[in-house]
Amino acid sequence: MTAPRFGVILGRTVLPGVLMTTWSNDSASAARGGTRLPRAHVVLTASISAAVLTLVIVGAATTNVPVLVATVALAPAAAVGLYRLLTRRMVEVYRLALTDSLTGLGNSRHFLERLERDLDRADSEGEPLTLVMIDIDDFKAVNDRFGHPVGDGVLSAVASSLRRGGEAFRLGGDEFALLLPGKNDTDGLAIAETVIARIRVGDFPHGGEVTASAGTVTYPGSSVERGALVRTADAALYHAKHNGKDCARAYRGDLPDIPDAQSRERANRLALLRAAASLASAVAASGLETHHGRRVGDIAARMAARMGLGAEHIELIRLAGCVSDVGKLALPDDVLRKPGPLTEAERRAVQRHPEIGYAMLDSLGADPVATWVRHHHERWDGRGYPERLAGERIPLGARILFVADAFDAMTNDQAWRPAMATNEALTELRRCAGTQFDPDVVEALLAEMAAQQPPVGAAA
Repeated sequence: MTAPRFGVILGRTVLPGVLMTTWSNDSASAARGGTRLPRAHVVLTASISAAVLTLVIVGAATTNVPVLVATVALAPAAAVGLYRLLTRRMVEVYRLALTDSLTGLGNSRHFLERLERDLDRADSEGEPLTLVMIDIDDFKAVNDRFGHPVGDGVLSAVASSLRRGGEAFRLGGDEFALLLPGKNDTDGLAIAETVIARIRVGDFPHGGEVTASAGTVTYPGSSVERGALVRTADAALYHAKHNGKDCARAYRGDLPDIPDAQSRERANRLALLRAAASLASAVAASGLETHHGRRVGDIAARMAARMGLGAEHIELIRLAGCVSDVGKLALPDDVLRKPGPLTEAERRAVQRHPEIGYAMLDSLGADPVATWVRHHHERWDGRGYPERLAGERIPLGARILFVADAFDAMTNDQAWRPAMATNEALTELRRCAGTQFDPDVVEALLAEMAAQQPPVGAAA
């Protein structure tokens, strides 16, 4: 008897309906319209077949009656035991397919499945269902400042806060959702506010505060079709974000439409310009290097254009140059104007100004300008500050600002030394390219300065 034939016999006589499934899981049966099973199911079911087959062969090869009786008794038990193992494994595989590996919450696939199920129940039983969409406020700043491992720790801590609010899911990035079957709009908003408050006082790996915003919508009862539920909750979340953050907002049909992307971009740009203008005015009013920022912004913009960056990028870099030293507002005036060498303590204080400037700009939502200001004293060789970033890990905007700032400082009088000639400053920048400065950025400045020189033999 051939193995395939024996397998079919086992499938029919020992475990009807189990091993037959295994033998039909081939390309021929798939072509006939059969269902191909997951690989784990095939492998474990084949193991059942092998175990039972081994026991039958052993029994057939012996004339010892007790052994034959034991074989007949053990074969079904072994098959059932292995089949139970298969079932547990398949349940575990299915569970993992619906789970976010970082937080242990349900993933987006699980969310969509449960949302459809809960909506069906709400339709059939007439009970409300509240959906809560949650987004961590300014999460990008946590990743940028502390790194992605710390960011992952923050996500896990937020997930722990959500587990006590309802059935929680992580949809991706810093976006989460709660499903609250049986909760009306009032109860759902109260739960969302409790979750937001719990996150606010949570213990996070970077030691700082984390806040989140939430939007809620209830079905039925909000004049929202079930297919638009997620989009409507997102609209409520958007308005929570734009009304101070760290709060929850319920959709009740009275929310204005979400602005389109172009309108939001225009509003953000105007807010950024207003914030930067205010800070630049504060620097000027302090008497601190009144024209330095403007000159750095102009030089940086010309280098950015020389490097082929887009118009929007160029203007943002110009803006960053104007406010690059805003953090020095927090430093003592006698340190900034000291004519002699700084002490070690004074030097450390001065080196904090990029981080202070970042905090001031970031609080106003002025990214990427804030990030460029934070890193505009990082060196190409990794020996700069505040994070000792090296090479292309330093944002390009920051690398451009560093060269522009150095060139302007060298070519203008300082409290501790007179100005250098332009050619001397360019020679120094060329010498430090590849160690202190990005060589490509230095080359852009050299090309820009050369283009500004009058041609040889031109009339004076």
